[in-house]
Amino acid sequence: MTTNFYIPEDHAPLPPVGAEVLTTACDYCIVACGYKVYRWPLEKANGGLKAAENAFGIDFPSAPLQAWVAPAQHNVVMHQGKPHNIVIIPDKDTKYVNRNGDSSMRGGLIAQKVYNPATGTRDRLTQPMVRIGGTLQPVPWDMALEIAAAVGKHVIDKHGVSAYGVKTYSYQYIENTYAISKYALRHVNTPNFTFHDTPSDVTSTPGFRDAGFDNFGPSYDDWGSADTLMICGTDPYETKTVLFTQFIMPGVYRGMQTVILNPRETAGIAFLKKHGGLHLDVNPGTDNLVLGAISKVIMDKGWEDSEWINNWVNSKWESNSGFGQGTRNTPWQWRTTWGKFQTNGFEDYKKWVKGQKEYDPKYAAKIAGIDVDKIYKAAEMLAKPNKDGSRKKTSIGIEKGFYWSNNTGNTNAISSLATLVGAGGRPGRVVGRFGGHQRGGVKGGKFPRNKSPEKLPGRRRRALDTDRWLYSGHTRFAHVIGTTWIQAMSGSQGLQKKFWELTTANPHQVYSYDTQEIIDTLKKRADSGGMVVINQDIYLRDPIGAKFADIVFPAATWGEEDFMRANGERRLRLYQKFNDAPGQAKPDWWIISQLAKKMGFDGFDWKNSNEVAEEASRFSRGSRKDFHMIKIAAHKEGKTLHQKLLEFGTDGIQGPVVYNYDTGELVGTKRLHDTELEKDVAQLKKMGLEHGPKGANVLGKKMTHFNSQTGKINLQKHPWSLFSDFHEWLTPKDDELWFSNGRINEIWQSGFDDVERRAYVNQRWPENWVEIHPDDAKARGIESGDQVMMYSDRVVGVKDTILGIHGNDFQFSELMKNGHVELSKAAVTAVAIVTPAVKKGVLYANMMDMRQPSNSLTARIVDNISGNYNYKMGVSRIKKIGESQYKKEFRSFSFAPRNIV
Repeated sequence: MTTNFYIPEDHAPLPPVGAEVLTTACDYCIVACGYKVYRWPLEKANGGLKAAENAFGIDFPSAPLQAWVAPAQHNVVMHQGKPHNIVIIPDKDTKYVNRNGDSSMRGGLIAQKVYNPATGTRDRLTQPMVRIGGTLQPVPWDMALEIAAAVGKHVIDKHGVSAYGVKTYSYQYIENTYAISKYALRHVNTPNFTFHDTPSDVTSTPGFRDAGFDNFGPSYDDWGSADTLMICGTDPYETKTVLFTQFIMPGVYRGMQTVILNPRETAGIAFLKKHGGLHLDVNPGTDNLVLGAISKVIMDKGWEDSEWINNWVNSKWESNSGFGQGTRNTPWQWRTTWGKFQTNGFEDYKKWVKGQKEYDPKYAAKIAGIDVDKIYKAAEMLAKPNKDGSRKKTSIGIEKGFYWSNNTGNTNAISSLATLVGAGGRPGRVVGRFGGHQRGGVKGGKFPRNKSPEKLPGRRRRALDTDRWLYSGHTRFAHVIGTTWIQAMSGSQGLQKKFWELTTANPHQVYSYDTQEIIDTLKKRADSGGMVVINQDIYLRDPIGAKFADIVFPAATWGEEDFMRANGERRLRLYQKFNDAPGQAKPDWWIISQLAKKMGFDGFDWKNSNEVAEEASRFSRGSRKDFHMIKIAAHKEGKTLHQKLLEFGTDGIQGPVVYNYDTGELVGTKRLHDTELEKDVAQLKKMGLEHGPKGANVLGKKMTHFNSQTGKINLQKHPWSLFSDFHEWLTPKDDELWFSNGRINEIWQSGFDDVERRAYVNQRWPENWVEIHPDDAKARGIESGDQVMMYSDRVVGVKDTILGIHGNDFQFSELMKNGHVELSKAAVTAVAIVTPAVKKGVLYANMMDMRQPSNSLTARIVDNISGNYNYKMGVSRIKKIGESQYKKEFRSFSFAPRNIV
C-alpha cells in the first residue's frame, strides 16, 4: 500500500525571442502580485540558453533575482483554437507590490490553474447541464437558460421576489460582480441575496464601519513603516506571504515592534517573536476583553494620543448630526446613535471602560487564558511615548480570525484602541484589514432592506439571513454563483441536510428530456415547498453542484477573459485574457446577461467585458476603488477603459483615481483617511485638485476624512455583555475543547485549484487535518498521524426567522429562552498533528476541507448586532479512531511544527 506520491518535472521551456508578453496578476490572495505571461505557438521553437536566444535577454543559468522558469510555471493552452506554450512568472520589474519577483506557494503555481486536459484541470465544466433522471446531462445554452428563466419568473410571480435567492461571491472581478448584483438587486430586486462569506448582506467589520474606518485604507508601505504593528487574527506570512516578506519583515529588521493576537503560533508569528514580538495567545472569542483591558491601561497611564483625539473624535451631538429625528435607515446609523455603543467623546468612553469590571486586566487575562503581564506590556508597546516625549507610530491590522469571533464587539474594541493610539490615515499610523480575497466587487443595485423580514427592535431592519430563510422553507429558487455555500457556512452539515430535503427528497424530479415538461416539473417542486437550484461555477462542486443543482452553467475565469479588479491597497489592474475558455464555458457576466434578457429585463446587451466595466464605472464613484476617471481619460484619448488600464501594466493604479484635466495625468490615492493630504499642496496640484475637484472628479470624504457623517471618528463602546452569555454557554464543558479553523499557506480557500488538482499539494495535504496541543493529545491517547474524529452534540443554531420586538430579543440567552435555538450533532474526521504551536485547550483545523468541512462544528448563531457568523467559534470532543496510513510512511503530511523560524 502506498500514499499519494509526486515526482516533479525537472525542466521547462524558455520563451523564445518574439514571444507575446501579456500582463496579469495572481488570482489568489489579497496582495495580487503582478505576473507576466509569455505565450508562443507550440510549433515555434523554444528559447535557447543564450541571451540572444530567449525572450528574457539573459544567459542561463541565470543569476539570483534574474528571470528563470520553474516547471510549474509552464503550461500548454489553447489560444484562438491552436495549442500554445505559456510561461507565467512574477514581474520582477514592477515598482510596487512584489518588487523583486518573489512568489508565494500559491502564486508560484498559478500557471497550473489554467485549463489543460492533460492535467488535474481536466474536469472543468465545459457545457451547460440539466439534471434528468438524477444525472446531470449536457444541453445547449439556449435550453438551459430557457428553463432557468421560466422557472425563475414563475417563482417570482407566484411566491414573490424573496423566494428567489442569490448566493454569490463578493470578490471576483468587477465585470462579473456588477452584472450579478445588477441582476439580483436592481432587476429581480430580491432581499434574499448575500455574498459567499456571510449569511446576510452585512458588513464584515461593523466596528470599522461605525467608527468611520475603511477596511482597505492603508497602503502596503504603511504596514512596514510603523514603530509598533499590531496584528490581530491572522498570520500574514501564511495567508498574504509577499505582504509579510516584502513589507512587514523589512520593518521588523529596521526595528518595528509587533504585538500579535492569535491563539496559534505559526511560522510568521514565530519569526516575529524571535525579533521581540509579543504574542497574546488568547482563547477564542476573548479578544474584546484583552483589547478593553489594554485600552484601560493606556488611559490609566495617560498614554492616549490627546491631540489626535481632540481633533478627530466626534462628540455625541456630532455623531447624531445630519440624521434628523426620523428612522435610522441603515445599520451603521442606528448602531452609532444607539445607546449601547454611542459615547459623548473620549471622556465618556474613558468613564465607561473604567466602569466595566471585565476590563480589569486580571479578569480579562484569566478569561483569555494569558499572563496578565502581557496586557501591560502590549499597552506599553502600543502607546507609551518615547523618552523624548514624542509619540510612537502605531498601526493596527486585523483579519478573519479576529472579526469572525465576536464580530461587533471585537471590531468596535479595535477601532477604539486604534483611535486612542492615533492610528488613522497618516503614514505608518493606519488601521485596516490585511485582507483575504482581492477586491473585485462593484454593486449594480442597492440591497432592498425595506423588503427584508428581519425586523429588529424599534424601527430597524436587518438584512435577510439567507441560511435561516432557506431553513424555514421560504427559498424556492436558489441561484448559487462561484461559492461552496454549504461548506462555507456555520453548522454546515445541517444546511446540507436541508438542501437535500428541499431538492433530492422532493417528489417532483425531472425524468423527461422535453423542455416544457422539465419546466413544469420544476415549477411543481417550487410550488410544493421544495427548491430549484442553479449552480454557476468552473468545477462541479460537491454537494452544491454534484448532488443538488438542477441546472449547471459552466463559467470562464482568470486568463479566459479580460477582467479588472483591485488588491488590498486598492491597486487596480487589468488581468488580460491569454487563453481560450474550455468548451462552451462563458464568463459570469455573459451568463447573467443572457439569463436577464430571457427574464425580460433590459440593459443587459453587453458585447464584451469592457462594456460591462464601463457601465460599472459610474457605480464605483466615491468608493475606495473609484475608477470612473480612468474611463473619462480613456474616452478623451479615443480608447476603452480596459485599454487605458492596460497601460499601467502590473503596477496598476490605486483607487480612488483622479484625473488632472490640465496635464491629462491619472493619479492614484496612496492611502485613505489621509488627514494630511489637504496640507500637501504639491500632491493636490499633481492631482489637479488644488482648487477643489474639476469636471467629473469626486473628492470623496474618505480621501481626507473618515467615513462618518461629520468626517470624524465615532469612538464606540464595545460591551462584553452582548456576547458574554453566548461565550459562557459555549465555553468547553467536561472533555470538550475550543474548536477553531483557518488557512495555511499551501491551500487556497476550498482547495479547488490546489488540493484537488495539484499532485504536490495533494501529496502534502491528502486529507483533512487538525492541530492539537501535546497535553490535550496525551490525555486522549492521540499521536501525530492518528486518524481522529471531532464530534459535538452542541452545534447550536437558530431555526427560524425572527421579528424582534423587545430590545434584547436577539440576545443569545433570550433566543434560548424563547425557543428559537436548536442543538444538533456533527462529526468530521481528520489526521491529528500534535504540536505546541496551537494553544492548550484549542483545536485548530483546516478552514474548509470539502470532504470534511470543519464549519460543521461551528455555531450557527449570528452576531446579535451585525447579523454575521462568528465562524471561528465552536467546541468539539476529539477521539482516536485508528492510525492513518501517513503515520509511519512519511511520503505525505509533515508532522513538524509550523512555528519553526
